[in-house]
Amino acid sequence: MSHVLIVDDEPSICWGFRELLADEGYDVSVASSAEEALELADRTVPDAVVLDVRLPGRDGLSTIQDLRRRIGRAPIIVITAFGNLDTAVRALGEGAYDYLTKPFDLDQVSDVLRRALRQPPATAATSATDEQPLAPESFIGTSPAMQSVFKQIALVAPSDVPVLITGESGTGKELVAQAIHRHSRRKDAPFLPTCLAALSAGLIESELFGHVRGAFTGAEQARQGLLELADGGTVFLDEIGDVPLPVQVKLLRAIEQHEVTPVGDARARRTDFRVLAATNRPLDELVARGEFREDLFYRLGVFHIHVPPLRERAEDIPLLARAFLRSAAVDGRIPTVSEGALGELSSRRWPGNVRELRNAVERAALVARGGEIEADHFPPPPITATTSRSSAEELKLATSNWADESLADPQRGELLEAFLRVAEPPLLKAALAHCGGNRAAAAKMLGIHRATLRQKLSDYALNDD
Repeated sequence: MSHVLIVDDEPSICWGFRELLADEGYDVSVASSAEEALELADRTVPDAVVLDVRLPGRDGLSTIQDLRRRIGRAPIIVITAFGNLDTAVRALGEGAYDYLTKPFDLDQVSDVLRRALRQPPATAATSATDEQPLAPESFIGTSPAMQSVFKQIALVAPSDVPVLITGESGTGKELVAQAIHRHSRRKDAPFLPTCLAALSAGLIESELFGHVRGAFTGAEQARQGLLELADGGTVFLDEIGDVPLPVQVKLLRAIEQHEVTPVGDARARRTDFRVLAATNRPLDELVARGEFREDLFYRLGVFHIHVPPLRERAEDIPLLARAFLRSAAVDGRIPTVSEGALGELSSRRWPGNVRELRNAVERAALVARGGEIEADHFPPPPITATTSRSSAEELKLATSNWADESLADPQRGELLEAFLRVAEPPLLKAALAHCGGNRAAAAKMLGIHRATLRQKLSDYALNDD
């Protein structure tokens, strides 16, 4: 019978663990503080420990090494309700077997425990992150989606494997790459990013591999490429899907052999770099169409991190908005934001993701001129192709049969008025839906005054819709 020590100051959590694990045949002991946990471990060495981060007195993370001296190589599973990137990095760097964020399903912890007790536990970690002061937080988020990203960064940072980072434009893929580098053993060496989509096809090879003098027209001097300049450090290749096929062959060889051959040169040069790549394009579809090499796809994707779009982590929007307002502070005065404004932000789809949110918040801070930010200080949502199509379809549906309803006698000059009575209500509703119910934004999008919109909504009895 395996003995599991639960360390958490929440009685309900401890009770749930005790009931669940006891039913599964575990011997369970409970401690409500780090100090009590160390005393229990002195008396009886557990086979596994479930350890909360925030405890009264000494915190869980600073207790791991003292626990390790008492329990040997037994797995430690860290749990927390206040996870962030640095916490995940530190927990795994201290040698935790796994890192879970609350709220979680107790069955999830049970599954992790079974896996941990089945395999030989690893020795305490001695990663590069153990000796470095953790950098300021680059990401903000309490959502499960972002907690998963933090954990993946913490897992992969100490290694040298290539990482493929995917996600929509504006989600923060380069921030992920920076965090991986910052928490790696290469942290003191260069981090060199490049956006391949911004380069012409003919320049990408020279940018990556460099060139010798006279290699092509305009090459008046020899130039080292990005992969050689990144020796000892990390290179970040943004929009990797835009690399031409001939260059993909050369890039694959450089990653596998750690050698680069400048354009116009026959001699390979040794270089030690780690490659992180990112794309918002579906590389698997590019592979299927023959536009991206399958072998390079698998080599880059040894470890894959997907950054979720903002609409899938709406609970992070208020945190992000307040963080952006802190960075927009003037003379130390941080703008405040009303609950209605936060509700407006949370209701939007944000096709431009975090980048669009930041722009909207910083613009609102300027419009509010030092006062509290309200919903109408934000710019109206951009009209995307999808939105335009949806609104057009709704309008078409609503007006398709208007001429069949004997709305007016054309001879009396009432045709336009009759048409507007049918066409305006769905248009107004579509505009309001697109703007999340924000009447000021809807009026601006329609090109009418807010008072005009208010009157039309009243005329068509749409106020309660």
